[in-house]
Amino acid sequence: MEDLKVTVLMVVAQVLEVGMNTLIKAATAKGMSDYVFMVYSNVMAFSLLLPSSFLYYRNRPSPSITISIFCRIFLLSLLICAAQTLLYTGIGYSSPVLASVMSDLSPAFTFLLAIILRYEKVEVRQVSSHARCIGTVLSITGALTVTLYRGEANGGDSKVEDGWLLGGILLALGNFCVSVIFNVKTWIMKEYPEVVMVATISCGFVAVLSAIVAVIAEINNAQAWTLRPDLELAAILYSSIIVGLVRSMMYIWACGRKGPVYVAMFSPLGMIFAVAMGLIFLGESVSLGSVIGGGVIAIGFYGVLWGQAQQEKMAFEKQAICSCVSSSSSSSSNNAGPLLQNQRV
Repeated sequence: MEDLKVTVLMVVAQVLEVGMNTLIKAATAKGMSDYVFMVYSNVMAFSLLLPSSFLYYRNRPSPSITISIFCRIFLLSLLICAAQTLLYTGIGYSSPVLASVMSDLSPAFTFLLAIILRYEKVEVRQVSSHARCIGTVLSITGALTVTLYRGEANGGDSKVEDGWLLGGILLALGNFCVSVIFNVKTWIMKEYPEVVMVATISCGFVAVLSAIVAVIAEINNAQAWTLRPDLELAAILYSSIIVGLVRSMMYIWACGRKGPVYVAMFSPLGMIFAVAMGLIFLGESVSLGSVIGGGVIAIGFYGVLWGQAQQEKMAFEKQAICSCVSSSSSSSSNNAGPLLQNQRV
């Protein structure tokens, strides 16, 4: 039942993220600053999380935070700020469809980082490990196909080509930061499983860090800080309430339950939602490179998903066998005691 709950929440999280990317692209096309958008959305999200944390811990003692956990949360905040800056800027140069496609690199990056950090083990003789490795390679290949093939298709317009390629690079770097974020969240939740507290503190840090970045980036553009009651305000409200508050808690909770690789594996589903929203709301066309690359990524996605499922199944069976052996050995030792005593008598 818990596995189904995590799966449903991760699908919903992908829909929410694609909706945010579509709104950001539409608002950016009308002159919204990505950096100022980050400040307003993070400040509003923190203003909602802070009273929520007080209400949550009103009837229970607030858990103490060690220096080690505090430093981990600050590291998480740095990574979130970097990821937001890279992703939002990349969307401005390209499109929400490319953002969703490039997010498919997140499972590959997360899987590699999880191996390095020893959250995951690769068994050379197991088919599940082969499937995950091949799926990782296919995901990276598909993402490169979408980026490079689209760039060549726009060879007549160098500005569009340069913007598309630059957007793809920024989105790839942003998704690498997202992969590190998943592992850091798992690292935090293993020793401090307080979702509300971690989300509140990290959101406060991100608000401060994004404000510093925005002041530096928009130092000569005071009009960028003017909040217009149009798509810009809608994007800020959606990002702060739906994404900053709801989705962040979903990810933190899911990382604590299933680990970073399982959470990252749902990223390819966002491509389907992004194509649909781009066609309906932005009037974007689907290129041949996006179709080919998306198909390759889908194959890699299901390969990694199947390998992960087989790995978890084998781990469960191994744990069940170990528990049966330990219980039988303990019962044998209990039965042997009276026999030895009788022989002595």
